[in-house]
This record gives sequence, C-alpha cells and structure tokens, in this order.
Amino acid sequence: MKTILNLIWLVFSGFWLFLGYLVAGLLLCVTIIGIPFGVAAFRIGVYALWPFGYTTVERRDAGAPSFVVNVLWLILAGWWLALGHILTGLALCVTIIGIPLGIANFKLIPVSLFPLGREVVRTDQAFTDRW
Repeated sequence: MKTILNLIWLVFSGFWLFLGYLVAGLLLCVTIIGIPFGVAAFRIGVYALWPFGYTTVERRDAGAPSFVVNVLWLILAGWWLALGHILTGLALCVTIIGIPLGIANFKLIPVSLFPLGREVVRTDQAFTDRW
C-alpha cells in the first residue's frame, strides 16, 4: 500500500515539492554559511519525494543551536516551502482519493518549517531506542 501511495504522491505533488526543495537547497548552498541549510533542504526534499513509510523524529543531541538555526531557516526558506505544502494539500483534498495525500502534505508542514534537529527514519524504526 505504501508503494501505491508513494507513486500517486510522486505524480501529483511529490515531484513538484521535491523541485521546490531542490531550488531552495541550491540557492542556500551558494554561500558557505548556507551549506547546512542546503543539506537540510536536500534531506527533507527527498523525504517529500517519497514520504510514505518514513517519518521524522527529533534528534536527542540537537540543542539550542538547532533552534537558532531553525529560526533562520524559517526566514530564509521555510515559510514558502510550508506555503507550497498548504497549497498542494488543499488542492489534493478537493477529491476523495486525494484526501490522504492532502493530509500527508499537511503533516509535512512542521518539518518544512523547522527541519534542523530532526532525522528522517523508516516508520518501523521511529520508536526504537537508537542511542
């Protein structure tokens, strides 16, 4: 079922969201200071490309610096990437078949706003003790 949802997602929103994250990552990687932001954009972009079967968890070793960097991310790229998720989610919720995909889009909004200090893991690994 995850594969079918991922394929439908890829056609209707995943590819376009991935392109948005790719553009954001490339623009942020122009400067040396922006490289960590660009890497985060690429990581979340791959997650937005194929989200079913994966989730995000907070990293236990991420502290106050990740909060500060997330505020910078929100200003530089997060707000318009979240807007893309909102618009795509609303468009997908117009049809009955698209409602689960729209809900998945809405679940990606917090990750698009604050991606640093989070890690993408398989759904079955989300609750295991990794440390």
